[in-house]
Amino acid sequence: MRRSNARSLRLDPINPNPSMDSIRSFHLKQRYNSLSKTSRHSTKLNLVIMSTIAITFSILIYLLFLSFGCQNPQISRNFSIIVDGGSTGSRIHVFEFKMEGGTRKFYFGPHGLGSMRVNPGLSSYADDPKGAGRSLVELLDFGKSRVPKELWRTTEIRLMATAGLRLLDVKVQERILESCRKVLKSSGFKFRDDWASVITGSDEGLYAWVVANYALGSLGSDPQKTTGIIELGGASAQVTFASSEPVAPEFSRNLNYGNITYNLYSQSWLHFGQNVAFDSLRELLVSNGLTLATESLKELIIDPCTPKGCTHYDGLRNLSPGSSAQKYFSSFHAMGNFSECRAAALKLFRGRQDGCSYQQCALGSTFLPKLHGNFLATENFFYTSKFFGLGPTAVLSDLIVMGQQFCEEDWSNIIAKYPSHDAEDLLRYCFSAAYIVAFLHDGLGVPLDDRRIRYSNQVENIPLDWALGAFILQSTTNVAIEHPEWITTIFHGLSPGFAMLFIVSVILIFVVWYASNWRKHYWKTVFDLEKGRYLVTRISR
Repeated sequence: MRRSNARSLRLDPINPNPSMDSIRSFHLKQRYNSLSKTSRHSTKLNLVIMSTIAITFSILIYLLFLSFGCQNPQISRNFSIIVDGGSTGSRIHVFEFKMEGGTRKFYFGPHGLGSMRVNPGLSSYADDPKGAGRSLVELLDFGKSRVPKELWRTTEIRLMATAGLRLLDVKVQERILESCRKVLKSSGFKFRDDWASVITGSDEGLYAWVVANYALGSLGSDPQKTTGIIELGGASAQVTFASSEPVAPEFSRNLNYGNITYNLYSQSWLHFGQNVAFDSLRELLVSNGLTLATESLKELIIDPCTPKGCTHYDGLRNLSPGSSAQKYFSSFHAMGNFSECRAAALKLFRGRQDGCSYQQCALGSTFLPKLHGNFLATENFFYTSKFFGLGPTAVLSDLIVMGQQFCEEDWSNIIAKYPSHDAEDLLRYCFSAAYIVAFLHDGLGVPLDDRRIRYSNQVENIPLDWALGAFILQSTTNVAIEHPEWITTIFHGLSPGFAMLFIVSVILIFVVWYASNWRKHYWKTVFDLEKGRYLVTRISR
């Protein structure tokens, strides 16, 4: 085999017939010289590559230092907004958080959480849907005052309406939501149409359970060590807890948090919120209640849930225009009696009873497993216990004593005793105390001396508001998909110039690597049988 570019062996004139050892020695020397040249070439090329990579990585380290060590506090802040469309009012929650170690760190204290409420609720705009959107303007102004302007377009805002809208016809709900969507779209915040919705009562209870256990430090721990939640809102009531026994599928919610799966019982009772129940009681008294014949033979409807001597029934004017109670509100006769009021409240539950098809039911025909563990009773449970001066661990028998005293006291004495309270609010506390006892003891089966229930609306500095639970769940489920931590953190904290430098550096490393391998030369040694010698050839890859 011949090669045109093969190098020939020079013969020594003194020794024209070299030995095989001489030939071998010559070719070994040639190979050594060739390899030396290749090595020197490779060394120079490697120095160039290593120098380029070292410089590039130095730049990257500097950028990372700027990102993690010298971030501008203003730029590193993150915000999210949830508007709670409740039955009696709308409340905006502005959350501030930071990314640490791939997870969001929440700050629910006064500096990390801002809230504002406006009245009335969205459901009051059933006849004026456009007014529902206008009612959010003041809340949005508050949100803009809490979030730096340069972060508005990246701050997500969601509207979650609750039981107030659930009571309305679906078409009316949609008209109200569409009005709100138009306002939210033009707010300057990040918004999508599907971020304005009516949530289910089960979701509301689930979110409340999440924030309660987050505040208590039990979220992510053994399900048997978690705390249940019982809410008494204006239009609905919710019960959510980790059950130790099987739960009927329609009442079961599975929640994955961290490495733990929670099997939760979650149920919501529409119409059983305190305000709606209070109005329903008036209609029940008219259609089903006791009457009293006066000397003038005029029948007066006995109201056991209002202290005697009270003639303040302005609250009845908030009932639906065609309701029987509104027609007869002037005929109510206040005769405060706690026991009778409690019995009347029980009729509300039984009036909706269709027959229990389960082994154990509560509040009529609703399945309810045995209550397990400790519970937090929030919203109107808390407000009522606070009004009567009861502590967080008071038992129902304590509330019965205070409720009896209040219901049977003369209205004029109550007004004098609570001068700073609105008369219409005072009017409801007799019913509230009786309704809570009926709900918890007669409805859910909580013993009168049970101390497992704690009345509270806050744990340390964290409000027990379901909207916070919704924010926590959205954050933990979306962060891995929407916010790759190492990319987001680097570019979020850098100016556009530094971000461009980062990209150019990465491209430069790739170009140098590719160029170094494109025309790399190799030396090949072949033994020529015909000539009886080695041939050293340079080839390109």
